[in-house]
Amino acid sequence: MAPPENSPPLRSAVGDEPSDDDGARTGGPLRVARSELRRQMRERRRLRLGVLVAVSVLLLGAVPTFFAVRALSRDPVFGSLDELEVPAWAAMDTVDNVSGSRWCLQDCRLRERSASSDRSPEETAPEYERALSAAGWQPWQVTRCPEQPAPGRYTCWRRDELTLDLWVRPPTCVPPPIDGQPAVPPSPLPSPTAAGDCTGSLVSLKVRNAIDDDRTRPQPSTDPSLTGEDPFPTFTDDPLDDLTPSPS
Repeated sequence: MAPPENSPPLRSAVGDEPSDDDGARTGGPLRVARSELRRQMRERRRLRLGVLVAVSVLLLGAVPTFFAVRALSRDPVFGSLDELEVPAWAAMDTVDNVSGSRWCLQDCRLRERSASSDRSPEETAPEYERALSAAGWQPWQVTRCPEQPAPGRYTCWRRDELTLDLWVRPPTCVPPPIDGQPAVPPSPLPSPTAAGDCTGSLVSLKVRNAIDDDRTRPQPSTDPSLTGEDPFPTFTDDPLDDLTPSPS
């Protein structure tokens, strides 16, 4: 007897296994989902790897850049002055000033350091001189050291292409008030000290390039600013005295 027209297809008599059409219908979406999951995992791994590479490149480039910028912004001369082995009481309230160009464009660089000491110039100056000698600086016996007479102890030094002026002097003291008037400093010198506590000393270090230091060049026998130059020299002998007029 033939089956009805609308009845479902008969299964195989061997078993109830699904046919090929049923496997395609049920396995297709599962395979698509697994493929999409694998694709997403691969994209995540690529993204993670790209982030790691970017961070590594950033760190490898940032560290040398940081040290390069710090080296350019910090003058190495000040670093060598920081390494001077002077006692802590001789290097207090340190202030650094710099002017000019490191590559001597128009003006060469001038480095200046000022500090204060708790002890007298007689005790402070030897400490700095000992530290400079230990750091390779050589005493420089040259005229115009100092340029003008200065109180305290003034010495000059040379090392490689640099010159250094060391000046250790008593502090600038504020005079005591007179007739109840407030004390007024005699001049705008830095770091004035009260008259009741006028102890210790002041330290100044000035470092210049040797090629920019006039004292490294041949010095004139006299100071032109004192003698000047005569633009119209006077002749002692008249070169026309021996000439006799010829007869006309």
